[in-house]
Amino acid sequence: MSQFNDFLQSFENDKHKEIMTDVLKWVVETFPELETTIKWNQPMFTHHGTFIIAFSKSKQHFSIAPEAKCMNAFNERINVAGYSQTNNLFRIKWTQEIDFNLLKDMIHYNIEDKANCTTFWRS
Repeated sequence: MSQFNDFLQSFENDKHKEIMTDVLKWVVETFPELETTIKWNQPMFTHHGTFIIAFSKSKQHFSIAPEAKCMNAFNERINVAGYSQTNNLFRIKWTQEIDFNLLKDMIHYNIEDKANCTTFWRS
């Protein structure tokens, strides 16, 4: 978690900082095998050098980016959860509940799907 300190200190809203801290801490505790890093000012989690998931912040929401293939696999569940989405990410408003089961399933999916991946991004 210490790699994320500068990112977390950049929050102006204490409640948003608390939510993001809780989410990042949850990922670290749930998936201790993932490596943590900051790239492009975003907290990222990787596995054997390949991208698994990233987070970013905005004034109204935070975004979760698991790559397009994972987004496609979970499109319906993202919609059911009430999150807005693009091809590469989905957004959770600071006022919305976080569907940790969805997040867990997406991370598991990427770890398994990219088990033999030798590049950072899917090709």
